[in-house]
Amino acid sequence: MADITLAEVRRWDKEDSLRPLRAAFRLPPGVIYLDGNSLGPLPRTTPRRLDAVVRQEWGHGLIRSWQEAGWIDAPARVGGKIARLIGAAPEEVVVADSTSINLFKLLAASVRLQPAAGTGARRKILIEAGSFPTDRHVADGVAALLPDVEVVAVAPAALPGALDAATSVLLLCDVHYRSGVRHDMAALTRAAHAVGALAVWDLSHSAGAVKVDLHAAGADMAVGCGYKFLNGGPGAPAFLYVARALQAAARSPLQGWIGHAAPFGFSEFYAPAEGMGRFLAGTPGVLGLAALACGVDLMLTADAAAVWQKSARLFDLFAARMSRRCAGLQLITPADARLRGSHIAFRYDGAEAVMAALIAEGVIGDFRPPDVLRFGLTPLYTRYEDVWRAVEVIAEIVGPAK
Repeated sequence: MADITLAEVRRWDKEDSLRPLRAAFRLPPGVIYLDGNSLGPLPRTTPRRLDAVVRQEWGHGLIRSWQEAGWIDAPARVGGKIARLIGAAPEEVVVADSTSINLFKLLAASVRLQPAAGTGARRKILIEAGSFPTDRHVADGVAALLPDVEVVAVAPAALPGALDAATSVLLLCDVHYRSGVRHDMAALTRAAHAVGALAVWDLSHSAGAVKVDLHAAGADMAVGCGYKFLNGGPGAPAFLYVARALQAAARSPLQGWIGHAAPFGFSEFYAPAEGMGRFLAGTPGVLGLAALACGVDLMLTADAAAVWQKSARLFDLFAARMSRRCAGLQLITPADARLRGSHIAFRYDGAEAVMAALIAEGVIGDFRPPDVLRFGLTPLYTRYEDVWRAVEVIAEIVGPAK
């Protein structure tokens, strides 16, 4: 990409088909927000929706709102909306708990679907070394409870070769949280299936940002969070997916009353609900679900192809401007759009100090240790001018290219 002027990027913004969606968010004046891959900004519809839930549904409807306002069905209803963003059927996705808790449910369920100990058991959970820490923590927790299970972490290039007859589950993040590198979900899922393993995917850095098609990839199970690209608010509930063919046999290790086949029968003994309902456990968090629904509804108004095309163009602009203005930062995110998510990352020895200085100047990205500057590219509200100006501020802080 040739050097580009501020006037040119302003023209791009004027012609951007997604431009009207920026006004749907409350973005502070004077701030260039490039951290929506950590926490999405506030949709303008969210305060009004939460006010209605609090004042009307809770304040006036009281307990009647579990039925009259549809609170009890919210996990499946919001999950059905998210299904449209990840290539799943509505009855394959529910919203509940956090990503970590949902991942624990799915890993335990996946291992239990494999042959039992003493019968040629599969016992390995295979993960990528250096992936998001909580995925490793959760996998280790499952292994600690199941003595015949171990967690094996290997480099990305070694993953296909590490899949063998002992592998029970392949657990991978679709998009790497630090570098932005994206796996070939379909190819690795096929490789897992070829040795009889199940494939579980963490979509936390891809759902709502890049095209995800779980059905086309043949994925068995997946989790993802609601507070990044889905703009559900801090601590928003997460979602989980289980392919329809596995639902009848899969059992969640967290057996709570909402996951019971007859929750209001108050039976002393547990019987799992049909379908995805069995992966619920405790009482749904109504306020969090209401806020998440606002973010997901907003995401669903955008043309998915336009979102990804703009993400790619934002990346190209960012990378090209950085190479010209501050070449001392090493781009670690793949230039090929097919191999990455929707953020851009650079390695720099003084990354932590640089990010602190950027935030002080109103350019909000984030730092990931030991030396990575990371910037989210969120096409619904990020302008080309934002990227152009952000690079100018970075150049002022680290110095121009030599």
